[in-house]
Amino acid sequence: MLKIDRPSYILLQNPPGLPSIAVTWMVCLVRRSKLIIDWHNYGYTIMSLSHGKSHPIVQIAEWYEKLFGGLSDYNFCVTNAMKEDLQMNCNIKAITLYDKPASFFKETPLELQHKLYMKLAKDYAPFKRGTESVHPDVEKSAFTELDVRNGSVIQVKERPAFLISSTSWTEDEDFSILLKALEDYEEYVNDGIKLPSLVCVITGKGPLKKHYNRLIDKMHFKHIQICTPWLEAEDYPLLLGSADLGVCLHKSSSGLDLPMKVVDMFGCCLPVCAVHFQCLHELVKHDENGLIFRDSNELAEQLKMLLLQFPTAESKLHMFRRNLQASKQLRWDESWEQTVLPVLRDN
Repeated sequence: MLKIDRPSYILLQNPPGLPSIAVTWMVCLVRRSKLIIDWHNYGYTIMSLSHGKSHPIVQIAEWYEKLFGGLSDYNFCVTNAMKEDLQMNCNIKAITLYDKPASFFKETPLELQHKLYMKLAKDYAPFKRGTESVHPDVEKSAFTELDVRNGSVIQVKERPAFLISSTSWTEDEDFSILLKALEDYEEYVNDGIKLPSLVCVITGKGPLKKHYNRLIDKMHFKHIQICTPWLEAEDYPLLLGSADLGVCLHKSSSGLDLPMKVVDMFGCCLPVCAVHFQCLHELVKHDENGLIFRDSNELAEQLKMLLLQFPTAESKLHMFRRNLQASKQLRWDESWEQTVLPVLRDN
């Protein structure tokens, strides 16, 4: 950083900020550059998940973050709640820059959905067609079928509902909430409530994945299939754009940041059920583009309510999708040009 051509600005994302905030501030001092911090969360609150809030290293990290963070020239943050907190507790003035989805997060055309399902069906049973006989001119997945003669793709009648959750498999995301809700959903179907079968796909990697996979293997559902695939990067947005409903289990360590996974789901016009925390309302508008739940019982009731009329256009799930389609959300490059570019240009 001392050898490259002198930059006018150095833009640093926090966290991680220890030791990079102090190091970058010193470089800016030497190079006569301006330091911009992009606050996505507080590093010390993430550390407190492992060590506890009162641990000396967490308290030192908090002091460090507030001290050196206050030496920046400009600041952006991801929520209005964080903007207020930075001002009140750190005397830092910031501009809210909401995370926005990249342009490749969008609804997936049916033809691409079919190709993706057939690709995944090679390794994951929930995407495979049933055992019933299929016409030789028809290529069929669990969700779609292709007429080989004319290339047309349609959705399978009585297809399962496709639920997707992206998780980091860590302690700050209580995955057991989703498993318990799925158990309740299974009971609803067994009790005679007319609900579709479910394919539940959980993506991501993390330290607790093996633990939860062992729990999943012990669950013997008749109406629900669960798989935890490892996806190629280009397949993830296609899968989001193919799903019927997303579930988010993210809880902010500070209560002041928003889950990027929901931002990406909304980019694909995918309605979401998300677990409640302090400022989630800045992203998920309850009963408008999704639903907010507090525990597994509430999530199970929401799944039942959203999927009762699946897949008809009269369902609430379809209404949420229409609302997302009509919202015409900003994309990341548009948001950058509106919010960040003026700061760089005017200074």
